[in-house]
Amino acid sequence: MVQRYGMAPHFPGLTTGSCPAQPITACNHPAEILGKSEKFRNYYRGTNTGRRLSWQTKMGTVDLKATFGKGQKHELNVSTYQMCVLMLFNNAGQLSYKEIEQATGIPASDLKRSEPVTQSLACDKGKNVLRKEPISKDIADTDTFLFNDKFTSKFFKVKIGTVVAQRETEPENQETRQRVEEDRKPLIEAAIVGITKARSVMNHNNIVAEVTKQLQSRFPPNPVVIEKRVVSLIEREFLGRDKGDRKLYRYLAQKECIVS
Repeated sequence: MVQRYGMAPHFPGLTTGSCPAQPITACNHPAEILGKSEKFRNYYRGTNTGRRLSWQTKMGTVDLKATFGKGQKHELNVSTYQMCVLMLFNNAGQLSYKEIEQATGIPASDLKRSEPVTQSLACDKGKNVLRKEPISKDIADTDTFLFNDKFTSKFFKVKIGTVVAQRETEPENQETRQRVEEDRKPLIEAAIVGITKARSVMNHNNIVAEVTKQLQSRFPPNPVVIEKRVVSLIEREFLGRDKGDRKLYRYLAQKECIVS
């Protein structure tokens, strides 16, 4: 499959290590990929019942055959996201950042911030298979990208890695911490409910100790956050204070529902 710039994907074999539990990420696959992915989807559905197949486009790698100026050929090892961007240049001489974002559907957080796909393709010296105008290390909405037909390498196979993301600003750090805290709330509450259900009645210090012990392999829960989740569970009547000793918390058996 050779098109304008001779870029055609070849996929390495799937392994169980390529399929960890991750949030589902989506982007628009190139037309050359859609037929093959649909054929595999039909095969998978035909050999597996009761299972769902989801594409983790944020993960995995692709071997991309590319032809540059004067017919120089290389095999680029790129991420799936990078492949989706590069394949656009089979049919375009240059593209703006906004055009790439719209065509691929890759979230801006991955395209230019947390794992900057465009930056790794255009700004990594010695591996810049794209050119960016204006020349700078930062990616802006007004930037334009061109296929670098003057790209050269002494190696036939070239691995295009992902550049280190820019340092987050303090507001971004605070937003990240808030998202992490929100994601941890259900886990902390589930641990509290499970522990108090097994023990029926527990005091506050024991709850904090047991929750910390149970979750420490995943993350170190903050005692202040645990206390807030206990209060929240009391307000929602998953737990109740003991009438004789308000320092004791009692699991309310009538609230048989899942904490989420």
